[in-house]
Amino acid sequence: QLQASGGGLVQTGDSLRLSCVASGRTSSRFAVGWFRQAPGKKREFVSAINWRFESTYFADSVEGRFTISRDNAKNMVYLQMNSLKPEDTAVYFCAAVYPSTFYSQNYYTAGIYDFWGSGTLVTVSS
Repeated sequence: QLQASGGGLVQTGDSLRLSCVASGRTSSRFAVGWFRQAPGKKREFVSAINWRFESTYFADSVEGRFTISRDNAKNMVYLQMNSLKPEDTAVYFCAAVYPSTFYSQNYYTAGIYDFWGSGTLVTVSS
């Protein structure tokens, strides 16, 4: 299971750190991605991190503002979001995928992820 948390209401330019805790099968050696979905829009890729090599990936829209990290000892993945903009407003989800799938498929495609957590709402006011 996955559980995302850390969302809230912030102003433009503020920062937030989202957390994703994994338990059960999802706690071992999975790659983890963050996606977001704004009202009336499709779910879109935000960022991802693999388990072994600490490689990270970002959508162009968040590159340079967001960072992703993980603490495997705690089964946690974090999304640090800086310089937030109103267009970052969305429900943010974390998802896990088997490493083989992560490397063989497009990591930015929501459909390849096997496990999804409940979302956390981020609202950025202008």
